[in-house]
Amino acid sequence: MAQIFPKWTNQVPRKILIGLIVVANALIFSVWYFFSPSYTDVGYAPEQPVPYSHKLHVDKLGLDCQYCHTNVFDSKQANIPATQTCMNCHNQVKTDSEKLAPIRESWETGQPVEWVRVHNLADYAYFNHAAHVTVGVGCESCHGRVDKMEVVYQAEPLSMGWCLDCHREPEKVLRPVEEVTTMGYKAENQAELGAELVKKNNVSPPQYCQGCHY
Repeated sequence: MAQIFPKWTNQVPRKILIGLIVVANALIFSVWYFFSPSYTDVGYAPEQPVPYSHKLHVDKLGLDCQYCHTNVFDSKQANIPATQTCMNCHNQVKTDSEKLAPIRESWETGQPVEWVRVHNLADYAYFNHAAHVTVGVGCESCHGRVDKMEVVYQAEPLSMGWCLDCHREPEKVLRPVEEVTTMGYKAENQAELGAELVKKNNVSPPQYCQGCHY
């Protein structure tokens, strides 16, 4: 009996199966990437009530992070500066600036400026700011080079995988505590310095679930 279909059609089911596998993997990868913090959160830069430039204040004027964020070494949360902090300078500098109207209004009424939070972890993740900076985790390790930002944005994904990368190898990011707020800090031999600081400060970040989730 003569064949109804040519021989090449025998390969069709296998090719269809391979095609379906490729498409399924592409869909899985797309969902994994486009719904991950690396894609959805990095670059997030909400509009603020006052167009504060970290580049101007930190890079050009030389303000240290702690001038505004005074509790970073003492509290589990890095505080937003009070209006008084802004007015320390702006009761003399740019007193008529339209951009600073919300600051002056806050000063006169006693109502705080409603800044929009940029770095926001999930409620189920525990993070203690002081615990990190007091052992030598630099500001820029998590927040990026804010001294180069006209508008502050989220520079890192702050995902569980990203955190674990550091928890597994803290020696790659640790620096002397006095250099924590130094932007652009580079050690001559990070591996050697990091290993020394891990030992000196008894750094042993948790890698188990209950360490950050409870």
